[in-house]
Amino acid sequence: MIVAGLMTGTSADALDVALVDFTTPDDAPGDELTMELLDHREVAFPDDLGRDLLRLLEPGPVPLSLVADVDSRLGILSAEAIGQVLAETRVDCDLVVSHGQTVQHLLAGGEVRATLQIGQPAWIAERTGCPVLSDVRARDVAAGGQGAPLASMLDHLLLADPAEVTAALNLGGIANLTVVAPGADPLAYDTGPANALIDVMARRISGDPRGFDRGGAMAAAGEVDTELLAQLLDEPYYRQPAPKSTGKELFHAGYLDRALSTRPDLAANDVVATLTRLSAETVAAECRRHAVARVVASGGGTRNPVLMAELARSLDDGVVLEDTTSLGLPGDAKEAVLMALVGWLSWHGLPATLPSCTGASRGTVAGRITPGHQLLRLPEPRVAPPERLRPKNTPVPQAPTEGEL
Repeated sequence: MIVAGLMTGTSADALDVALVDFTTPDDAPGDELTMELLDHREVAFPDDLGRDLLRLLEPGPVPLSLVADVDSRLGILSAEAIGQVLAETRVDCDLVVSHGQTVQHLLAGGEVRATLQIGQPAWIAERTGCPVLSDVRARDVAAGGQGAPLASMLDHLLLADPAEVTAALNLGGIANLTVVAPGADPLAYDTGPANALIDVMARRISGDPRGFDRGGAMAAAGEVDTELLAQLLDEPYYRQPAPKSTGKELFHAGYLDRALSTRPDLAANDVVATLTRLSAETVAAECRRHAVARVVASGGGTRNPVLMAELARSLDDGVVLEDTTSLGLPGDAKEAVLMALVGWLSWHGLPATLPSCTGASRGTVAGRITPGHQLLRLPEPRVAPPERLRPKNTPVPQAPTEGEL
C-alpha cells in the first residue's frame, strides 16, 4: 500500500512530504511491517502564508476569516505539493494523510480540552483523486489523551526490542521524547521548547519574520547567562508528570518577553545562547530521569551544531547521541513518514496511538476520511498491529523548493 504523508510542525515554515510503500505478509498479522521510502522533500511556504500561520500560532484573538482563509490556502498548497510528487514519480497513491497546521492545542489542568489542525483536505482529495485522512489527533483527545506525541508509535516500531533504554528525540519547535526500554511499555511526552524560543529571538535579531539561528551562529557568538537560565528552568511545566504536551500556546514571544524583563540589558546573542542551553538541558534532564543509554535525534534542531553540541555536553557520560539515519530513516523525512504510518494503521482499522504515551484510556484509530474520486472501499481490519517497522531504503532527498509548484 502506497501512502503519502504530509506534515507541518510548530515551526510553520514548510511542508514535509513523504511517499511510502508499506508491505507486510498477509498471513502473518502482528509481524514485521516493511516500508520503502519512494520520495521525500520539503516545500517552503510562500512568505505570506508563513506569516499568516505564525500569526495564528501566537496567543490572542484572530479573525475567523483569517482562519478560514489560511485553512483553504494551506489545503491548496498541500494539494499542489503532493500532486507534483505523484506526477514526477508516476506513482499511484492509495491514501494521502495530511496532518495540517496545529493552530490551537488547549490545555486546562494538564488535560487537553481541544486540538485544532487546519489545511482543508478536500483540496487534496479533489486535486489527486485519492482519499485523504486528516484530523488525526482529535480522537485520542476524546479518549482522554494528549493527542501527542503521535511520533511515539513510529518510534516504538522503529526501536522494537531494544537491548538498552533508548530515546527517540524530535527537535522541532517543541522537543518530544519517546523512551523505549526492554520489557516496559513505551513512554512519550513533550519535554519543552527545542527551537520555538530560539526562533523568536533569531527573528528579532535578523528582522526576518521566518528567520532562525542558521548553523547556530547566533548562539556561538553569545554566552550563556546563568541567571536567565535558572529563571527559565523554573518553569512549572518541567515538573509536571508525563504524559504531557505543550506548544506555542505556552512557549511564545510573550513568554520570552516576560523572562527578559528581569534581564533587560542582555545582549541578543547571549539570549540565543541561553535559550539553546535551555533546550539542551531540559532534554538531558528527561533522559537522565529514565536512565537513557542511547538518544536517536531527528528534526530541524539536529541541523544546529551548537544545539547538538550543548545536548552532547548536557547528557550523562557514556550516553550515545546519533541521528535517525542509524535506523535507516532520514531525519528530515521522519515526521512525514509518521503521517504515512498513521494512515496505514487507520486504513487497516488499527490504533495509531499508544495509551502509555498519550495518556488516553485506550488506543484509537486516528482521523477522518475525505473520499477521493472513486467509491471508498476499506479493507478488512487487521487482527493485530505490526510489532516492528523496518525501513527498506533511504533515497537521497529532493532539494527544498521555495513554494514553486
